[in-house]
Amino acid sequence: MKKLLLASFLAMTSSLIMGQKYCIVDVEYVLSRMQQYKDAQAQIDKLAEEWQKEVENRMKDVDAAYRKFQAEQVLITEQMKQHRIKEIENKERDIKEFQRAKFGPNGELFKKREELIKPLQEKFYSEIKKYAEAKGYDLILDKATGPTILYYNEKINKTEDILMALGLNKPAQTGGDGSGSSGASKSTSGGK
Repeated sequence: MKKLLLASFLAMTSSLIMGQKYCIVDVEYVLSRMQQYKDAQAQIDKLAEEWQKEVENRMKDVDAAYRKFQAEQVLITEQMKQHRIKEIENKERDIKEFQRAKFGPNGELFKKREELIKPLQEKFYSEIKKYAEAKGYDLILDKATGPTILYYNEKINKTEDILMALGLNKPAQTGGDGSGSSGASKSTSGGK
């Protein structure tokens, strides 16, 4: 069944693409030629490197504290052992929190990347859209990251047709005129 669906999808996709005007853009190459992008990336890399050094220094401190504890544990009381273990665990927890705050999904590095890179990406995708519309392209793909769609003309979006062919969606009826509304949202992929 999966093979049949895949074959059907490929056949429909290839027939759709054959009738459309499309091109390929190497996004990585374009970005590598943008001085603003290189400067922003260098700034982000410098921050990441500084924070990584901070993590490594903190880990060295924890390592030293653990080695010291190992050497002295036969000489100290049980209460002192527990206290030292807690100190080491707290230092490790602090390091993990620091890493999460700096490198996590909503960490400072992510925010800095968004602050510096997002405007450049928006400019890039705006130019892609202008170019596509000016040259009459229906589809622009990114060569660098595989089959990533950078722009598409909504008229080639056949999602509702496929849903109907699979019996998964019926067109919405508006009044008695029989005209349907697909409900599909227009999407121009603006990023990676």
